[in-house]
Amino acid sequence: MKLLRVGPVGQERPAVLDGAGNLREISEEIDGAFFASGGVARVREALERDELPVLDAEGLRIGAPIARPGKIVCIGLNYRDHAEETNAAIPAEPVVFMKAPNTVVGPNDEVLIPRESVKTDWEVELAVVIGETVRYVETHEEALSKIAGYAISNDVSEREFQLERGGQWDKGKSCETFNPLGPWLVTADEIADPQSLGLRLWVDGAQFQNGDTKNMIFTVAEVVRYLSRFMVLEPGDLINTGTPAGVALGLPDKPYLRAGQIVELEIDGLGSQRQTVGQA
Repeated sequence: MKLLRVGPVGQERPAVLDGAGNLREISEEIDGAFFASGGVARVREALERDELPVLDAEGLRIGAPIARPGKIVCIGLNYRDHAEETNAAIPAEPVVFMKAPNTVVGPNDEVLIPRESVKTDWEVELAVVIGETVRYVETHEEALSKIAGYAISNDVSEREFQLERGGQWDKGKSCETFNPLGPWLVTADEIADPQSLGLRLWVDGAQFQNGDTKNMIFTVAEVVRYLSRFMVLEPGDLINTGTPAGVALGLPDKPYLRAGQIVELEIDGLGSQRQTVGQA
């Protein structure tokens, strides 16, 4: 299934996309409580019984497919080519950092360059949404069983804030609008192999990223298993699993984002995003 939320900011209505491409309204919010209480199965059953009313989708904004996550956990340098392009060592263990939950916006919402920023960058990533509590998971099979679904994430980053201002990476990752998410949450049963998905990104029509999740250093299953050794993952939590090569930081001319530019990104089976870049 493809779960989504539509409507104005702060007034999104939960919905599911049916097999005919129609939007069907869901009566409960798509959040941690929804996943923890078997919401995905309830929606599937209601859809099969044709109990969900059709929504008029014309002109509706698409919001993030999940309500504000409890936490966003990110994995850095998780593609060998990306580590190499940024002159970083290949990590022996996953590089983990956090991103503020209020960075999440809709897939086509405006992305704002922070004030005083000259190095705002793009990163197309496979996002993982947790569906069950994850604590000290032992196997990859168990780790994958805890995933509710997958979505596209743009892990927007300010490289000066992240790398040149001291301290943790978080302050270069947590600026407002720095996590467009969606358009849908595709439930895990529809993604046969999360390690076989192409990721692509364009800026003003020029392609900069063209990768594949098969090239992750640490697989989705290993990321979930690994994180469960250090923190409890809860239903509705979001994991950004890393980006392939082609970010501005790794290019010779470092073409960082400027107001007025258009960023487009897609992942196989997960839809596409399109953001206009603005100024905070």
